[in-house]
Amino acid sequence: MSIKKIAKKLVSKQKGILAADESNTTISKRFEQLSINLNEENRRSWRNLLLSSEGIEKFISGVILYDETTHQQSDNNQSFINLLSSKNILSGIKVDKSLHKLAGSNKENITEGLDGLAERLINYRDMGLSFAKWRALIVITEKLPSDYCISVNAHALARYAAICQEQGIVPIVEPEVFIEGNHSIHKSKDVNEKVFKKVFMELKEQNVDLEGIVLKPSMVIQGDKNIDKLSPEKIAEINVEFLINNVPSEVPGIAYLSGGMSDDDSILNLRNINKLAKEEETPWEITFSYGRGLQSSAMNEWRGNNENILPAQKIFIERCKQASMARQGL
Repeated sequence: MSIKKIAKKLVSKQKGILAADESNTTISKRFEQLSINLNEENRRSWRNLLLSSEGIEKFISGVILYDETTHQQSDNNQSFINLLSSKNILSGIKVDKSLHKLAGSNKENITEGLDGLAERLINYRDMGLSFAKWRALIVITEKLPSDYCISVNAHALARYAAICQEQGIVPIVEPEVFIEGNHSIHKSKDVNEKVFKKVFMELKEQNVDLEGIVLKPSMVIQGDKNIDKLSPEKIAEINVEFLINNVPSEVPGIAYLSGGMSDDDSILNLRNINKLAKEEETPWEITFSYGRGLQSSAMNEWRGNNENILPAQKIFIERCKQASMARQGL
């Protein structure tokens, strides 16, 4: 399948992407909060619960996996990659090596992982994976982000995307402007505009085919500590205007991340953005690539107890259905 077809499949109508690529450190923090034992088998069991849920293929087009998960098997002794393939769901992989201190900056980060990336992608492709994800994180404070931080992260995102496409892998390009802070939605919009301008400039300069990517941004929204909350309708208006002004029409789809939003807000905002986008006849599919936004309620139900698997799966599928409805503006 060509990268353009893979990208279009990832943003299929009525469907979105499940981000199940939490690092061992991140998922361990969530387990610890729920008193779930921290071990590989419980991580496998949790991913098995999600990926074997009945009906997941109605709402999910692709799953971003963590490296450990690509080597694990389901309860039926089937690799998770083959399990997803049997459900006509694409498998992807987080390939960045997370955040590291940005040299020359005291408070900002650079995402690393370009060294040896082509070789790693060849291995993943041979395993049956068809897309990848790379996250760049941009923090907002009174003085940040710096142009320097935006520039180096945009360059790395584009370099990653070019390497992916060269290996027949669709890159999910994730320039996340962090929601943490007390900044206004207008400050968020200004920063996102600077980031997007630089990212798309780098993508063009590095010959990345925009028809063969999926964009995974954060929503333009006020900081989580800002008490001046806007209506969902106003948030949608600002986001749709932002997308129209900053995302080229060649991009097949925008898959929002849920980071920092409550479960309810991630659904409500996505629904209102899609309602307005339909009215404006925007050129892209606007969908979701949610991690915690789909998983948290189900994990809270499961808590590492096998007796809770079925009710947890029902909660997970209901969350997927709600997100699917929201991405249709319903």
